[in-house]
Amino acid sequence: MYPDFSYIMHHLFGTQPDNAFSIVKSFGLMMAMAFVAASFLLRAELKRKEEEGLLQPVEEEVSNKKYTTSTYLFNLLFSFLLGYKILYFISNSSEVLKDFSGFLLSGQGSSLGGIIGLVLGFGLTQYWASKEKPTDGKTKVLIYPHERVADITFLAALSGVAGAKLFAIFESSDTLAAFLKNPIDTIFSGSGLAIYGGLIVAFVVVYRFVKRKNIPPIHVMDAIAPGLMVGYGVGRIGCQISGDGDWGIPNPHPKPSALSWLPDRLWAFDYPHNVLNEGVFIEGCEWNYCMRLEVPVYPTPIYETLLAFLIGGFLWSIRKKIPIAGILFFIYVFLNGMERFFIEKIRVNDKIIVMGWELTQAEIISSLLMIAGIFGMLYLSKKGLRFEELKNRQVSKGHNK
Repeated sequence: MYPDFSYIMHHLFGTQPDNAFSIVKSFGLMMAMAFVAASFLLRAELKRKEEEGLLQPVEEEVSNKKYTTSTYLFNLLFSFLLGYKILYFISNSSEVLKDFSGFLLSGQGSSLGGIIGLVLGFGLTQYWASKEKPTDGKTKVLIYPHERVADITFLAALSGVAGAKLFAIFESSDTLAAFLKNPIDTIFSGSGLAIYGGLIVAFVVVYRFVKRKNIPPIHVMDAIAPGLMVGYGVGRIGCQISGDGDWGIPNPHPKPSALSWLPDRLWAFDYPHNVLNEGVFIEGCEWNYCMRLEVPVYPTPIYETLLAFLIGGFLWSIRKKIPIAGILFFIYVFLNGMERFFIEKIRVNDKIIVMGWELTQAEIISSLLMIAGIFGMLYLSKKGLRFEELKNRQVSKGHNK
């Protein structure tokens, strides 16, 4: 396993692990790649819909002034946080490198560094602002939906992490108790994320954003469906290579002869050097991550990655063949829920008692997703608008302008 990038470098070039490259955590790296993959596919789909006439540019007023009050405030806040973290890191690098992501999300830092950063930030912003030519007023510009992808990705990432953290708090009685005992550490810790919480909160935030920007949400929903599934698969690669605990139940059974062609690590895996440092000690290991699971488990992140890529590829292949807007998104919702519901049967997760049944939070949400997917497809099949009708509406709006 590769808990951070230094272990990847060790595997590739034989360098010593736990060096400066350990700043980059494997899970965080793959999470970032997941957003890149999803945004790339979203941008491509929005451009296609624009070329087909389903989406039109929207006129918007943009300030001619580069350095507004909000710009000043953002620069000052960013400068303070940068100095606050950097000076503490310089003074405590060996301690910070053990859990860099946790450090970034924690309240640890240097007040002196923050003040220095604030002063430098103010000075630099003033200098850059003085170089700007005096200008007033606003300019009207046409902005295409695909040009909003960066904003959408940023909002999805920010709200997604917040939602994943929120849902993780209520994932079980133990996580809730830990939050009530020490809420600050729980919120700002680098661990504990529930993927469905991230998806739900990010959906609500992005939906409101695109609607406010006069972009038909139903087209964005269809456009992002394949990207969401592919991004999910990329994110699960991070779970697998880091060994973050999203693995399956113990699998002490010998591999069936019918699956003799399957590599052993796809049947049962002990996650050596996992990022949680969980299990038994690896003899002779002198690194920071020296544990492996005593009993091998089902490597469920690999299964989810493969299923996510298959579903994502399927959605991509049928995206031009579905005549009714919104149907593709609800196919995604159903398949996403079905994939997660069945993988939960062999996955480690805390149980919740619901009407006498022991269920995981993910099983409950995935069941609701499957139901929502079916109802969404049935409703739109009868009441939804075909793309040709929507295209005519867009053309009509353009003529009215």
